[in-house]
Amino acid sequence: MGEMTTTHVEDVTEQDDNARVHAKTYILIAAVNMTYVAQLVSVVGSASLGRSIAATTGSEGHTVWFTSAITISTAVLCPPISQAADYWGRKWLLVFFSSLGCAGSIVVSRANSTTSVLIGFILSGLAFGAQALVPTITSEVLPRRFRAYAQGFVHSAGALSGLISLLFGGALTRNGNDEGYRVYYYICAGIFALSAILCTILYNPPPRNLEIELKFHEKIQKLDWPAYILLTVGIVFFCVGLSWSQDPYPWSDPHVSAPFAIGVSSIIALILYALFIKKDGMIHHRLFQNRNFPIVLGCLFVEGMGFFSVQSYVPIESSLLFTSDPVLVGAHLGVAFASSIFIAGAGAAYSWKTKTLRPPAVLAYVSFIIFYILAATVTTNTPNANFWVYPIFAGAGVGLCLASLMTAAQFATPMELISTTTGLVLAVRNVGGTVGLAVYNAIFNHGIASNLAPKIASVTLPLGLPKTSLVSLIAAIKSGDPKALSAISGITPEIIAAAGLALQETYVIAFRYVWVTAGAFSTAALIAAFFIIDCKADFNAHVDAPVEGEDLILDSSEKA
Repeated sequence: MGEMTTTHVEDVTEQDDNARVHAKTYILIAAVNMTYVAQLVSVVGSASLGRSIAATTGSEGHTVWFTSAITISTAVLCPPISQAADYWGRKWLLVFFSSLGCAGSIVVSRANSTTSVLIGFILSGLAFGAQALVPTITSEVLPRRFRAYAQGFVHSAGALSGLISLLFGGALTRNGNDEGYRVYYYICAGIFALSAILCTILYNPPPRNLEIELKFHEKIQKLDWPAYILLTVGIVFFCVGLSWSQDPYPWSDPHVSAPFAIGVSSIIALILYALFIKKDGMIHHRLFQNRNFPIVLGCLFVEGMGFFSVQSYVPIESSLLFTSDPVLVGAHLGVAFASSIFIAGAGAAYSWKTKTLRPPAVLAYVSFIIFYILAATVTTNTPNANFWVYPIFAGAGVGLCLASLMTAAQFATPMELISTTTGLVLAVRNVGGTVGLAVYNAIFNHGIASNLAPKIASVTLPLGLPKTSLVSLIAAIKSGDPKALSAISGITPEIIAAAGLALQETYVIAFRYVWVTAGAFSTAALIAAFFIIDCKADFNAHVDAPVEGEDLILDSSEKA
């Protein structure tokens, strides 16, 4: 197997400033990033308000699918929409899919059943198909030397909206007001609508060559339909199989093994198809001429697994072990978002100053590993103060990762494939998130299933609980139903307290399994990050897709 070349396909290293960048460009960036803000509000709510949504709509047992519906949609739709953006332009795709996000948020806010709430999240998930267009546009309208800043801004805007959403969502559902989630999603619908309006008014790019040169049927033919179908089937069935494993079916049951086998087979078929049949499709071979790109894909797959594990399990762990106040639960995760905002900016500044991307990427996974180690040491006696500190490291990992690795991916691939590059990167990240949620859900359920009954039995039977009441006690204590608890034969306050502590200890073990698994994946990504190549020449003054005319301007050093 020959060595992979590290030469950039498109050499723009000697190009001077080729366009003016003034207020119009920065206003455009702010408008486009409003789409990302709306998406973060939606996905954060799907996890942090999952329990309130489930309690209101009767969707207990389906909360993992609130977020999975979004991550699957993002993974499946990012590549085709990113490719389509080269043929039909960025603007109207961004506007159309943001409008779907508005519609989906309204459906979620009005839902009264499991079916309706899942339909709402699926509709909202369609809006995430255009997610890759936000970092694409933000990067291509600015000089390449500011690329890390551009990606840092995209992430910081999303992180700020995530932080506000956590606190606001917690306030709306405080004191058992589960119906407050409906107000949250009304506001989310409004933000999606605002983002669509701003993009309609403020984003007016010149048409791209392929928009003009190709006819409609030629554009349709250029899209890689077999790859999209295999990707969709693979992700959906893989996640369905994993999500059902151990809860409610064992691995040997066809409900688990059949969809899992279909998913794995489809993913293998997609890899073979991309390798030997379609070399210029969704997985374009020109993207892999620099070794940085496959490294970035692997690292961001792991980062996706990490981000969604933190987003999904930190609030649950906080509510079960530390506080029942939804505002404080949201604030625990909010620490990660707050840390991410500042660390992303610092990492971008470091990359701009030193023209390097590898050190921030390496530090990102070191931060992730520190968080997972700390989280895995949590017990029922861990001080509440500790859980305010631990998420700082998770936030630092996310902030450093996204700014540095997205920049590395875009620098490693041809300029004309920036949309395809970004779409594939975010698709892989969300595949990581989707697979991660399914894997961690299976691990978490296994931890509960294998430890709950023995732990409760070991502390309640010695206190006098009849063996015939054990099954009823386990079901009642797990559901938190006080009426069912009081109706159990032989129950006493001491037995209820002991069973409650055993339940907490069981959850601690299940969470520990999740964090240890996530830490193992991050260790592999840390090793891979050391092999990223820094190319300082890519940090130059060239603007890939100017929006303020084609007039040449002097380099900043010449102006000085």
